[in-house]
Amino acid sequence: MDRDRLKVFCGSANPALAREICACLGIPLGQSLVSRFSDGEVRVQVLENVRGADVFVVQPTCQPVDTNLMELLLMMDALKRASARRITPVVSYYGYSRQDRKDRPRVPISAKLVADLLTAAGADRALTMDLHAPQIQGFFEIPVDHLLAAPVLVEYFHQLNLPNLTVVAPDAGGVERARFFAKKMNCALAIVDKRRVDVNEAEVMHVIGDVEGRTAVVVDDIIDTAGTLVKTSDALLTQGATAVYACCTHPVLSGEAVNRICQSRITQVVVTNSIPLADSAQKCGRIEVLSVAPLLGRAIQSIHEETSVSTLFI
Repeated sequence: MDRDRLKVFCGSANPALAREICACLGIPLGQSLVSRFSDGEVRVQVLENVRGADVFVVQPTCQPVDTNLMELLLMMDALKRASARRITPVVSYYGYSRQDRKDRPRVPISAKLVADLLTAAGADRALTMDLHAPQIQGFFEIPVDHLLAAPVLVEYFHQLNLPNLTVVAPDAGGVERARFFAKKMNCALAIVDKRRVDVNEAEVMHVIGDVEGRTAVVVDDIIDTAGTLVKTSDALLTQGATAVYACCTHPVLSGEAVNRICQSRITQVVVTNSIPLADSAQKCGRIEVLSVAPLLGRAIQSIHEETSVSTLFI
């Protein structure tokens, strides 16, 4: 690997993840300055030579979403104008991904707009993780490497060695993700019939599949307000599940999410560090954080060396 031509930078969204990735790659984190003008505008400056370099910018577009997105766009523009050979945003959490279609009149397709913004800012390809809808890859006019955190989560649950395991999809949209997880765990699959009554509010209708006397693991990509998760766990326990675990890639955990998890009957919630956890979540004894830095590091190395990333899905 040509470490002189490989450079990794980050904004202020998740510098801890960027430093971990660099440690895995054996390279220093690129030097840059992210600050604010007095009126709140983002100011970015790259502090080292990137001419001809293969540059990766680690920046999930998590809360504050708009600020982190703007930082990413400005940093890519700075790198492009500094003559970087190739620029790849590493968007470990892709904000606005839940608005991926027109599901009601006069609404934007925000996931497509963000893809266009990244491309216009100078992205030559993109590296993402667990998009809310995999078809968002098609919104880009550039190559997209879409990683799954499932191998990291599956390895953790293999080590727990839970008895009579059933993997649960919290809604119809998550069936493919849960089926992949269940196949890797060699266990049964159940599906929750959920009806969304409003934004960030859903009602659990039925549990499809046998969970009685079994340990349930609810698999999702995002835990936002945790309202649906708590309702799902209650429904599973009502149907006779002996214990409920949950896991997700992106712990958004907005609003009262942490309090809901702490007050629920969920045994443990396993998440990744694709975005940083709030202080309140770090103090919650039921939330376990796994690192995806080695996974992202291997993907960055494969992209830099022009080798396949398919082995990362096994």
